[in-house]
Amino acid sequence: MSRQPTPLHSVSVAGVVVREDGRVLVIRRADNGTWEPPGGVLERTEAVEEGVFREVFEETGIKVRVERLTGVYKNMTIGVVALVFRCRPDGGHEQLSDESTAVAWFTPDEAVAAMSEVYAIRIMDALRDDESPHIRTHDGRKLAPPIGS
Repeated sequence: MSRQPTPLHSVSVAGVVVREDGRVLVIRRADNGTWEPPGGVLERTEAVEEGVFREVFEETGIKVRVERLTGVYKNMTIGVVALVFRCRPDGGHEQLSDESTAVAWFTPDEAVAAMSEVYAIRIMDALRDDESPHIRTHDGRKLAPPIGS
């Protein structure tokens, strides 16, 4: 009997950066043109919060203070687990990168309207007042129904 290899997962991090006026930081990705919260793959040698800071800064030019984990999202199709954190801006200024063709501060409604549901839910979860992180799965396009529903 042959054993199947253990599947590998990738871990990514993202920051939902919320300004004092309630606007959220978003990017339009250079590779596919979609609007998303800034984020990317966590490097093997960095702490989670360091990864959030690095990814947001690299993609937007904005420095952040990481506040709290707001959600864990698994893309079942490609095996990516995304850890999403609510952040606040802490310096820097908006700038484009190789990974972003636009950097903007959207109202929550504008952000949700511009994004696919698997990214819009990350904004909505980060803006909720509850302290518990949300755990969700999706196929890259559509959210899966919660277990037991």
